[in-house]
Amino acid sequence: MTPDATGRNSDTSNSDTAPLSLSPELLEAVRRIAGTEQLLVAMDFDGTMAPLVDHAADARALPRSAAAFAELTGLPRTTTALISGRALDSLRAVASPPEHTLLIGSHGAEVWMGPGSSELMLDDAQRKLLAEVRKELEGIVEQAPGTLLEDKPAGVVLHTRLAADDVAEDAVAAARAVLQDRSGVFLKTGNRVLETSVVHASKGEGIAFLRQATGATAVAFAGDDTTDEDALASLIPGDLGVKVGLDFTRAEFRIESPVHVCELLEALLRERKRAVGA
Repeated sequence: MTPDATGRNSDTSNSDTAPLSLSPELLEAVRRIAGTEQLLVAMDFDGTMAPLVDHAADARALPRSAAAFAELTGLPRTTTALISGRALDSLRAVASPPEHTLLIGSHGAEVWMGPGSSELMLDDAQRKLLAEVRKELEGIVEQAPGTLLEDKPAGVVLHTRLAADDVAEDAVAAARAVLQDRSGVFLKTGNRVLETSVVHASKGEGIAFLRQATGATAVAFAGDDTTDEDALASLIPGDLGVKVGLDFTRAEFRIESPVHVCELLEALLRERKRAVGA
């Protein structure tokens, strides 16, 4: 048993049925933002709605989070979005998002705003550079047991979750040494991953785009990873930012794990239904 966000002892396992309680300050912030005219609820997926797993394809949102998120999608003057480092195809496969949920993938490089959305297209120089990056990473993975690569439309991800700690550290250091000064290559560090991309994008830019595109008067965002700090830093007064986990954060509020996200989304749903008369 470990202290929850309020300091009480609670079960922080992956079960989404544990009795939990959000802090009074966070609940008050939820009530405030629920009354906004046009609400955007933007959520990270892995480590936020879904517990982290060793194999990315096995990730699934906790049922209570998925249910509350889906119901928020159907409310008046409310838009939901998933903002993920995953490629859009991967995000759709594991998240099964509601039909009208907007999607930001590859840390902002891919955007889906509904039927007819255009796909990400690389130019010849970017495709050539991406092939060079993959070749460099392939050489590192061959020497680092437990590491593997994941291809994305604009990049390649070096996964180290299954590697021993020292092997993971050496692999990431080797990749950084080769790629960090290469023009046109952008690196991001996440939970046991090193993301490479030939397109400059961030979750913060994704939040800004969605805010403008949806006409949101306030944004609620929750995320757990280092890359989510870009999104949290982009929030403005009147928004709600929540960090999932115990790492450093710019967020005003913090909860411990995806189990707590269930209660956060349920509280937001309850207060939003009240505000819009649903």
